[in-house]
Amino acid sequence: MLRNKRILLVISGGIAAYKSLELIRLLRERGASVRCVMTEAACEFVTPLSVSALSEDKAYCDLFSLTDESEMGHIRLSREADLLVVAPATANILAKMAGGTCDDLASTVLLATDKDVLAAPAMNVRMWTHPATTANVSRLRNHGVRFAGPTEGPMACGEFGEGRMAEPDQIVAEIERYFGRSGLLAGRQAIVTSGPTHEAIDPVRYIANRSSGKQGHAIAAAISQCGADTLLVTGPSLEPDPAGVKVVHIESAREMHDACVAHLPVDVAVCAAAVADWRPAHDQPQKIKKTSGNPLSQLELTENPDILAAIAGAGEKRPKLVIGFAAETEDIVAHATEKLARKGCDWMLANDVSCGTDTFGGDFNEIHLVSKNGVENWPAMSKSGVADQLASRICNALSPGQDAAE
Repeated sequence: MLRNKRILLVISGGIAAYKSLELIRLLRERGASVRCVMTEAACEFVTPLSVSALSEDKAYCDLFSLTDESEMGHIRLSREADLLVVAPATANILAKMAGGTCDDLASTVLLATDKDVLAAPAMNVRMWTHPATTANVSRLRNHGVRFAGPTEGPMACGEFGEGRMAEPDQIVAEIERYFGRSGLLAGRQAIVTSGPTHEAIDPVRYIANRSSGKQGHAIAAAISQCGADTLLVTGPSLEPDPAGVKVVHIESAREMHDACVAHLPVDVAVCAAAVADWRPAHDQPQKIKKTSGNPLSQLELTENPDILAAIAGAGEKRPKLVIGFAAETEDIVAHATEKLARKGCDWMLANDVSCGTDTFGGDFNEIHLVSKNGVENWPAMSKSGVADQLASRICNALSPGQDAAE
């Protein structure tokens, strides 16, 4: 998707600048050409030599270069690109962009461009949440600047919170999504569910399962990269939100059901979440005390709403393509075939979870795609590979003249 795309990477001065080297490598690996502009502060964290070696082009640093600026280099750099990416985007450069300041080559290029800009913020959590930064980001969004991240996590300063620069592969995913707007699913809408649900027993205990959300999150990212406007409805998961995907975080099956139904109609729905089938029948407002002679030997349960069946039976709001997952421990294909008919969906992706954590939380999956036309047995592959293959099948199914259920 990035072959022959021209990226102008603006590297500003923060500790996250070291990630820009990996970003250059990933972009080049995908066929993009990369030119780099570095601020003076960026050169304190990574050297122009390293940047130049990886990009196989000159690292541009000086607004007043006699050679570069003799041909109005800042204009040429800003126009000879398909997309400008600012990574890391410090609070300082975001403030310059929002205010139109252009006192160095990087800020001048950003002001002179007629191309779209994607920024990957990186700063201390207090700087990110400061009203000045919040106002600058809001203004930039209104000007059409796109953002990848930031994410939440530990920082070089020792604090924890939102403000970490998105990982290079997340930024690449957002870049691919940008160029995928004219892709095979451009103009389409999708819902993907992911992760487990937590069904509260009392305020401190819950019923759940082993789902990590890795497969569902990867599917949402892959569909988004094909150009679809994608909503991810996810239960509790440690997986980062996919770049470029709208995300709704929920806890319970009822919340997931309501979020999905509220966003219908869409063109395709992929129900990859491992939704708890049952929940406690009675809400407990207080913690159930563990006392002698009062064991919790029985817990009355009631069924949760069937999200897949609800989407498949949504009448006029039913997606053109409804895809479910069947996590089974025995008779994998037989159970998935029965589930396909019972739920009323178009495809069922069956996988063997008898090995427990080898699949749940693991990085690989082996899928059997069951449809009215039979069974496709996919070889074992990474979960991102499964996501890419499924996205490709969705693109084919939703292409003009195709029966989505085939």
